[in-house]
Amino acid sequence: MKSGRSLVNLAQELERQLVTKQDMVVPSSLMRCHTDEVGSCKMMIEETGGVGKYGITNLARRQLAEKLKIPFAYFERMRVEQPALLDRNVNTWLQTDNERRMIRTLDGQVRAVLSDRYRRLDNFDLAENVLPILQRLPDARFESVELTETKMYIKLVTPRLQYEMTPGDVVQAGIVITNSEVGHGTLSVQPLVYRLVCSNGLIASDRALRKTHVGRILQSDDEAITVFRDDTLAADDKAFFLKVRDVVEAAVSEATFRQVVEKMKKTLDIKLTGDPVKTVEVLANRYTLNEIERIGVLRHLIVEGDLSGYGLVNAVTHYSHDVEDYDRATEFEALGGKLIELPASEWKGLAEAA
Repeated sequence: MKSGRSLVNLAQELERQLVTKQDMVVPSSLMRCHTDEVGSCKMMIEETGGVGKYGITNLARRQLAEKLKIPFAYFERMRVEQPALLDRNVNTWLQTDNERRMIRTLDGQVRAVLSDRYRRLDNFDLAENVLPILQRLPDARFESVELTETKMYIKLVTPRLQYEMTPGDVVQAGIVITNSEVGHGTLSVQPLVYRLVCSNGLIASDRALRKTHVGRILQSDDEAITVFRDDTLAADDKAFFLKVRDVVEAAVSEATFRQVVEKMKKTLDIKLTGDPVKTVEVLANRYTLNEIERIGVLRHLIVEGDLSGYGLVNAVTHYSHDVEDYDRATEFEALGGKLIELPASEWKGLAEAA
């Protein structure tokens, strides 16, 4: 499992962001784009006290392009090569678009351009409600926590539940909680299995909880900007977070852990009788791994010397250690969870690839 930041550092950063972030629901007609000659984009928003000027993150540019139905590759080409043309395109469509957008800002930058139906479930509130629950779990340890540009991750392991897959190969129960404040996925709570021998994490693909960020339309005067305080949806959030306690406990229950372990045990008997190189090629094509990732998974499969379905699962999750990007590393842990769910017919195709 890829290391992240400390729990203290996570809490400090969440508190810092709480001060500097702001949410607005803005009619498109009150927004315009200004791009300078070196391709630096600014979002100009006509606010009550004057025009606010904000930088735009890469993700927010992508979302803006999607909302205006401008292909992102063309959006970026205009930004770099013809900034005036980009502004004409964007501002023309903004002025003719009758939509209202939720604009999420942080540190003076637009970090997300979302629908006015976007339901905020923020990282600070989630951590404030969930961390005390997790800390009460027996012998719980926070194995990895991180806050990336798109998501927050909390990965916890408890040795209260463990199982020996093969002599000396012990796995323990855990949980992973993820959330995105910028429209990059749902809030989810999922079972996690932690392999002690190599610190691998496998995220079970069946979600114990999945909460989409969609809610009611945030009503206001169509010609005004609505700035939302962090307590606007506090009552609804409180009701939701009360449910999280039960979900967390279920995700690290003995029944859930045993179910995941049984699926992992089945892969022990799957022998990779074909060409390991071809097996990993089939895997890479099916799950869109790039060339570097394919080579990395193959290297772990060969070095660890376990040419079984279980060995392939562990090669995938072990490779997550090598991935620099934390979001992508977590996707490899989730891919391990997808593999243990494969039906026998699909495993046959992987195992006998030649």
